[in-house]
Amino acid sequence: MTAGMGARLVGRLWAWVRDYAYVVFWQAHGLVVHQDPAVYQDLSGAHLPPPRPPVLLLPGVYERWHLMRPVADLLHDLGHPVHVVTRLRWNTAPVVASAELIAAHLDEHDLRDVILVAHSKGGLIGKYAMTHLDPQERIERMVAISTPFGGSVYARLFLVPAVRAFSPSNRTLRLLGDELRVNHRITSIWSEFDPHIPGGSSLPGATNVELPVSGHFRILAQRELLEAVSLATSDE
Repeated sequence: MTAGMGARLVGRLWAWVRDYAYVVFWQAHGLVVHQDPAVYQDLSGAHLPPPRPPVLLLPGVYERWHLMRPVADLLHDLGHPVHVVTRLRWNTAPVVASAELIAAHLDEHDLRDVILVAHSKGGLIGKYAMTHLDPQERIERMVAISTPFGGSVYARLFLVPAVRAFSPSNRTLRLLGDELRVNHRITSIWSEFDPHIPGGSSLPGATNVELPVSGHFRILAQRELLEAVSLATSDE
């Protein structure tokens, strides 16, 4: 092994460590510090221009909405009322069942011109909702962060159904891959090194953005990611 290869390996291992440190911190923070996500819907008292379109956050598998707090803070500060579907809980249900909860939330709150902002599995849920559960076209577009649109080869190594479902051979994943008509309304953002999705998150026909950062979870708090989300959700 050359010195360059060794340095790269050390860098990748350090990226893994930092990624897991990030997710452990924010998951624990969400359990200890209880915050009502409804505060992100309230724009009263803020010195902002007229409210921007509503945003619906979609976390990944085994994630609660707290993991996306940096993104929620950004979007709320920009003037978007931010919604969270707490009925997703830890988001371990199949993609289709979770997408039905999303569609129900949109109907119950009569949300329109919605921007979905999703992380990991959330992007699959969002795309299913866009393609199969949005007859009134309530969803305008989606920003997907670190979403395994093409699956992950690592998923085959897990016996847990909630994770194994990300195998490239999964039926729902393949169904979504064949569905191209909404891809032009999706912005897919991912890091140049994602420990969980080695193939990246490029989506045919979408706006694809690879960022010069590392991590599957830690990307959510990176300056580059927040700038990319701000741009993707703007009206310009």
